[in-house]
Formats: sequence, structure tokens, C-alpha cells
Amino acid sequence: MTQNVLNKEEKAYLDLMKEILDNGEYKKDRTGIGTKSLFGTQLKFDISGDKIPLLTTKKVFIRGIIEELIFFINGKTQTKELSDKGVRIWEGNTSREFLDNRGLYHYEVGEMGPMYGSLWRDFNGVDQLADVLDQIKTNPDSRRMLITAYDPSKIKDSVLAPCHILYQFYVGRNGLSCQYTQRSVDFCAGLPFNIVSATILTRLLAKASGIKTDKLIMSGGDTHIYSSHIENANEQLNRIPFEFPTLDIVKNISNISDMETLQYSDFKLNNYNHHPSIKYEMAI
Repeated sequence: MTQNVLNKEEKAYLDLMKEILDNGEYKKDRTGIGTKSLFGTQLKFDISGDKIPLLTTKKVFIRGIIEELIFFINGKTQTKELSDKGVRIWEGNTSREFLDNRGLYHYEVGEMGPMYGSLWRDFNGVDQLADVLDQIKTNPDSRRMLITAYDPSKIKDSVLAPCHILYQFYVGRNGLSCQYTQRSVDFCAGLPFNIVSATILTRLLAKASGIKTDKLIMSGGDTHIYSSHIENANEQLNRIPFEFPTLDIVKNISNISDMETLQYSDFKLNNYNHHPSIKYEMAI
């Protein structure tokens, strides 16, 4: 693929995709599909101004990302609310069959258990999201601006072990940056969502604090491409990236309550030029 100087960051994503395909180790996995996997990866994105690292070499479902993030911010766990809005990304992992296979017979269909937003807002009594926002405002040199979604004691009660498990924030001279860690990275289907979600979360915290945003760093553990995704990944590798779009956050935000009342209509995506969709079926 010819390098496109207009979007070196998406080029880096595609280069890592190719490295996984070329040099990844074969691994068995929970789904039984099998993956090609690398361990210990990193991607960096400039998220200053209104920039948003929404991939252009395939169309990405931005509404699904934003609705899911609002759902997490509100600490919710019943994903039927997302399905009712046409965001069906959790249906496979919260079906009756999946829940029963996990031994979660007492859960209603759609219930994900204590994951992500639930733990962001109540980790053994701590509202981590509110705490981070307070630190950004009152103690910006803190090295403890962390949100974790991995509580080993609650994994048995969750439909999945959380994948994006740790967010660390840093206030520098150019604004707020975030380094987030994924223990498990579904490179083709999940990561494009996760990158954008982490970016918007950082943007929201910065806006509520009256500061700018700077960088996003993704640190990956087991970074993999499912065997069933390889053919489509090779198709995506042949596409030349466009420039990333921008995202306006229209709503005025100054506190957690403002973040909790966000709606999809409070966001405006601009100049999103993209190649056609590529269907990466989620591994269940």
C-alpha cells in the first residue's frame, strides 16, 4: 500500500494490522475461532482541537460509539437500552444462550453485569469518573488520575472480562492526554470503536475542565486478528486513508451531571470521508 502523508496515524494502524497478519502467532481463544496475535503494541493519535481518529479505510458506526459511551458514563448495565436505539453491539454477548453458557441464569437478556461504566461510577464505593474530573480541575499534576474497569472479584458476574481495563490521564502544557490499556484487542472489529470512545471521553473531561486535549495513546496486550477477519483485513490494507474528520461537542459541559445528560444530538461529526463498510463479524 502506498503511504498517504495526509493521514500517517491511520497508516500506522494499517501497518500494525499488516504486522499482525505477517508475524502474529497463532492462538486459540475463548470463541474457538482462533487468532493471529502480537503482544505489547502501541498506537498514538493527535487529538488536539476537534480531531477524532475515526478510521476512514472503512466506515465506522460513530452513533454506536457515542451511544455506548453515554451508556457507560451513566453506569448502566442493561444493554436493551442500546438495542432499542438500534445499537446492537452487545446483543450477541447478552443473549439468553450466552448468559446461560456463562452460568448467569438469573440475568435478564441484555444484562452485562458489573462491567465498564458500572465500575467507572462505582468501584467498591468510589466514583472513579467523578474523582478523575475533580483531580483534573484541582490537582492537575496528580499521577493518580486513573479509571479501572478490571475487578477480578466481579468477573464471574460479568458476561465478559473487560477488555479496555485502564485509563490514565495526564495534564500537560498542551492539554489533557489519555493513555488507555487493553488487555485484549480485537483489532479489526473492536479497536476502531475503542480508540474513538477513549478520545471522546478525554474530550469530555477536558471540556468539563476548561482545558484542551492533546494526545491519545493505546497500549495493547494480546492484540489479535481473528481468522475469520483475515480476508477482509487484507481488503482494508489495500485502501488509502483519507484525513480524519472532526467532532464538535455542542453541549456546554462543566460537571459530571452535564456529562450524564448527554445525547447523541450533542455531537456533530464533520468531513467524514471514508471507504465503503467492511463487515467484521463479532466473535462470540
